[in-house]
Amino acid sequence: MSSPVPGAGGAVGEDDGAGLNEPLLATGDVGFHHSGALAAVVVADAHGSGGAKEKGAAKAKDRYWEDVHQPDAVAAADLESGGWRPLLFSNKKVKAALLYPYRILILIRLVAVILFIGWRIKHNNSDVMWFWTMSVVGDVWFAVSWLLYQLPKFSPIKRTPDLAALRQHYDLPDGGSILPSIDVFVTTADPVSEPVLYTMNCVLSILAADYPVDRYTCYLTDDSGALILYDALIETGNFAALWVPFCRKHSIEPRAPESYFQREGMIYTGRSPGEFMNDYRHVQREYEELKVRLENLPSTINERSEVYNSMKAKEGVAKATWMANGTLWPGTWIEPTENHRKGHHAGIVKIVQSHPSCKPQQGFQVNNANPPLNFDCIDARLPMLVYVSREKNPCNEHNKKAGNLNAQLRISGLLSNAPFVINFDCDHYINNSQALRAAMCFMLDSREGDNTGFVQFPQRFENVDPTDRYGNHNRVFFDGAMYALNGLQGPTYLGTGCMFRRLALYGIDPARCRPEDITVDSNKFGNSTQFLNSVLAALKQERRITPPELDEPFLAEMKMVLSSSYDHGTDWGKGVGYIYNIATEDIVTGYRIHGQGWRSMYCTMEREAFRGTAPINLTERLYQIVRWSGGSMEVFFSPYNPLFSGRRLHLLQRAAYLNFTIYPVTSVFILLYAFCPVMWLIPEEILIQRPFTRYVIYLIVVIALIHTIGIFEIKWAGITWTDWWRNEQFFMIASMSAYPTAVLHMVVKPLTGKGIQFRVTSKQQAAADDDDDDKFAEMYEMRWVPMLIPPTVVLFANIMAIGVAMGKAVVYSGVWSAVQKRHAALGILFNVWIMMLLYPFGLAVIGRWSKKPGILFVLFPVAFVITGLVYIGVHAFLVNFLPFMVI
Repeated sequence: MSSPVPGAGGAVGEDDGAGLNEPLLATGDVGFHHSGALAAVVVADAHGSGGAKEKGAAKAKDRYWEDVHQPDAVAAADLESGGWRPLLFSNKKVKAALLYPYRILILIRLVAVILFIGWRIKHNNSDVMWFWTMSVVGDVWFAVSWLLYQLPKFSPIKRTPDLAALRQHYDLPDGGSILPSIDVFVTTADPVSEPVLYTMNCVLSILAADYPVDRYTCYLTDDSGALILYDALIETGNFAALWVPFCRKHSIEPRAPESYFQREGMIYTGRSPGEFMNDYRHVQREYEELKVRLENLPSTINERSEVYNSMKAKEGVAKATWMANGTLWPGTWIEPTENHRKGHHAGIVKIVQSHPSCKPQQGFQVNNANPPLNFDCIDARLPMLVYVSREKNPCNEHNKKAGNLNAQLRISGLLSNAPFVINFDCDHYINNSQALRAAMCFMLDSREGDNTGFVQFPQRFENVDPTDRYGNHNRVFFDGAMYALNGLQGPTYLGTGCMFRRLALYGIDPARCRPEDITVDSNKFGNSTQFLNSVLAALKQERRITPPELDEPFLAEMKMVLSSSYDHGTDWGKGVGYIYNIATEDIVTGYRIHGQGWRSMYCTMEREAFRGTAPINLTERLYQIVRWSGGSMEVFFSPYNPLFSGRRLHLLQRAAYLNFTIYPVTSVFILLYAFCPVMWLIPEEILIQRPFTRYVIYLIVVIALIHTIGIFEIKWAGITWTDWWRNEQFFMIASMSAYPTAVLHMVVKPLTGKGIQFRVTSKQQAAADDDDDDKFAEMYEMRWVPMLIPPTVVLFANIMAIGVAMGKAVVYSGVWSAVQKRHAALGILFNVWIMMLLYPFGLAVIGRWSKKPGILFVLFPVAFVITGLVYIGVHAFLVNFLPFMVI
């Protein structure tokens, strides 16, 4: 663990040197000695001051927001029925002093764009008319796309959960709770592309969440059927018996151990500072041992299988993969064979941790520690933990992540049938232990709770470089566009960190427009009688208290719903569950739910709810964008086209979804403009629009208005100018690489019949051997692929264009008229603008040299000068020896 910085007034003990490697303690006392080490101590109240900085940052972000008037806490309908339901979240809107000028600027730019396009059509004078026609079409497209993006932002809303009210009304005095149950899904493709340690940390953070233990179940859905993940889950379950009580006793945040033990300068906010340091050291040591066991699992499984195979050799058994209990693993084997290889294996359900009792189980000690760890007053129960891997068969389509989630939805319906489900990608973890409660504030609220289909949280990442070179944080989207949709029908589903109402996933209409007689039949949900009964129970809001008995008939039902052919002839993947045949199953699933009339909520918390990892290598990042943008375009050409489907969709919500599905097309016209600098290499002056000066001034005005509007968005979204600028830069890079690739794929799809390939994004691995101390070494690796050719050509074309322009300015300094000089200056201004937007791509091109980002401010001018000198030299040569070829 990295050394924290001691706080003011703190000291480091000299007894064992451990003080620098341990967290800071926050107690009501000024000093505290323990175990021979003097830990740095800061003054704080009983609840800790660790969140003071976060609260201050949240307050600064809210300076442009004001509270929306709330109705009475008890709804009239509830009073008439003799019941009541509290308000569990608050709303904020942007202050009028900021919102109205923002709206006016949008209207001003709309008028300016209309005038600009009208002026261009009226003055259809160009040196290259086909290019002029394409550019006018591009300007019209830019205007439509911008309008679809901007109009839904007219009334942003921020919603904050009221956790205190939730506890007051749903937690019981005896420690129990009447909160509804939750099924938590963790999805992983395989243990190679998605490291096991990430996945297990996600599971541990879920098991330690601050939610009634007997009211949620964690499911790990392994789409590879690998024994290593099942064995890792067993090891994780064993470690959780220590980790979870430790988190509860000391109010640990975050509750993913890998992230927790790597934090620097942590502040202790628990209630047992006298025991903390001893507990901390022991748990950290146990976690390091867990990591070693997880790392050794491949060899452990291999050695175990070799022993069993040698014992079974006389019986003629093939070289199988064996579980620790001496039984054959039904999933994929180390040495693949028929029925036991990737893409062809049986379905598997293994209950790793049984369902806990309803009463707290307090009091246990860890005696192998010195001194022993005392958890006498801590609830030691763990949530139910289940391993699931669906059946795969080459004869049936697996439908990628959507198919995996639907299989999980059915299995959870049989085992626990919670009314709410939340899914996580395995590289994310719960960063705020109260996140599940926060989502429940929206689902149980008396205003729109019954009509809320899902609650989406922002995505936050912790492995991104400090400058966010490739725009991974994407704050403009997560803190801008999502707040805007929050003021309409709600944010779209973003693939992870989203809690659903099970009925919404089942394709059931919201309460306000739901018919009384809902048919639950096999044509829609499949042939499993047990599962059909679970759907009926979900409709009646019935909750399964304990899992059913796992007898032979029930096991047969579980095998049936996991079979690769269960979806055939049903509505799964269409009107039920997560949608199939679209690369971005998240957007289209959210669209289908919104189209039925459900609304969604965007939940933000002072302490980020979830955190994950992002691809910091440019190539991997662009592959991710290809899948997202290509999948979005697939939605446009599917039955879920926002123009024609979604009968209950809000008009501006429809506009937002339409923008989601067509925005990659913008890249075609951006590429067209980006190649304009090539005209500098042509001897004669070629202008795209005449009069050119007025044309450029118009462009500057409409572009400046975008950034002026952006300044207002920066203020109400609570982001920084750097966030905005990184978004602009990466959009330009993607518009020359990932987006055109997606558009090209959609063009050839009718010929190939293949959709966008589902490619699991490579997660950040350990740095290369020569960069052991640089956790961002992956960012400096340039992996060349064909889609990087266009931005490379554009980058070097602009370098050459600026250099040639400088050379021409020298050669023709006494020849050019004032108008020509002005045209040249305006043209170079456009070149420089493109270079500024492509700056992160330029850093990627120079690879490891980009560790010093300022180097481009030297390399670019040098390249300009060299190109200019070459031009001058070539021009002089031609004048003297080949005058007929003078350029």
